[in-house]
Amino acid sequence: MSKTPYDKEVKIRLRIGMEQAHYAGNLVDGAHMLKLFGDVATELLIHQDGDEGLFRAYDSVEFLAPVRAGDYIEATGKITHLGNTSRKMSFEARKVIELTDNPDQPGEARVLEEPVVVCRATGTCVVPLDCQKK
Repeated sequence: MSKTPYDKEVKIRLRIGMEQAHYAGNLVDGAHMLKLFGDVATELLIHQDGDEGLFRAYDSVEFLAPVRAGDYIEATGKITHLGNTSRKMSFEARKVIELTDNPDQPGEARVLEEPVVVCRATGTCVVPLDCQKK
């Protein structure tokens, strides 16, 4: 197997639906960002090893800004270190579109000139040797 990590950043973008809102003001819980990071990690591991692997642990997680239903979130990640079976990764989630608070236009939204970083994390995934395809 090549010990050169998959060096590209993986990016997913999606709209946060009303079904994700759990708190007043349509606020979404931070765990939803971790779910997105898990999806990014899975794609990174498939590119690197041809296998989904397993998420072992988050080393750090920072929740930096609120996320609400209707926001569009872009989650990115990359492999920062490649061990024998472990893959260290870093992740960032940014809000790129948000709903406005205009009561006369409840679906009104704006594209943010500068994305807002809502969450950062680092973590470790594991792909057993017998599952590594590359």
